[in-house]
This record gives sequence, C-alpha cells and structure tokens, in this order.
Amino acid sequence: MKEHVVRAGFYRSHVLVVAVIVLAGCAGLTLLATARTRATINITINNNSQREIRHLYIAAGNPNNWGPDQLNGSIISSGSSYTLNSVSCDGSSIRLIAEDQNGCFLYNMVSCDSNATWNITDSTTADCGG
Repeated sequence: MKEHVVRAGFYRSHVLVVAVIVLAGCAGLTLLATARTRATINITINNNSQREIRHLYIAAGNPNNWGPDQLNGSIISSGSSYTLNSVSCDGSSIRLIAEDQNGCFLYNMVSCDSNATWNITDSTTADCGG
C-alpha cells in the first residue's frame, strides 16, 4: 500500500511540473507575439534649398515629443547632405523636424521600413509661426 501512495504522489508532482512548463511556455509565446520589433534605419537629409539647417529633431511616437538636436552643433548648409545613422524606430514611421537659420520649421515623415532620404528644397513648406 505504501508503494501505491508513493507512486501516486510521484505522478501528481510530474503532472504539476508539466502543467507549469506548459503555462510558462504559453505566457512566453504571448509576450513574443505582442512585443514590437525595434528597427534601426539610416536617414539622409539633402539640403537642396537656400536655407541653412541649424537643428534637426526626431519625434518618434508622439509627433509633439521631439528628441534632442541630432546635429550637435553641426549645420547642413545649402547644397550639403547629412546622414543620421542607426536611428531607432519603434513604430511604422517617425517625424523629422528641421529648423532653419530664421527659426522656421520644416517637417517630414519617414517610414521605418527601410533607410530614408529627405530632400529639402526651396518649395518645402516652412512653418515660421505666422
């Protein structure tokens, strides 16, 4: 009789271990399914305008939540290009904001699917607060 009781306890503990493993696996799969993949892209800004770009910001997610200036004191002069490397992209797109020498802002959305290029021209609409 004692052997029967020991075996029953042994099988119950195995069933419990298997159940815990199955539940943990299901929870892990759920987390993987809901996790977003963070992409990194390169963005090239071509300044084909008469403007001088003095600041460049990125707004990921909330378009009103700008990150720090990406130029770090550099300037994108007329006829020049600047590349941002390994920009972190959490969603489907991010917003770029350029500020020129007059304090006017230029906006552009880029997709997070692949590397992007923004060509700023004299006809690019500027927001000068007026």
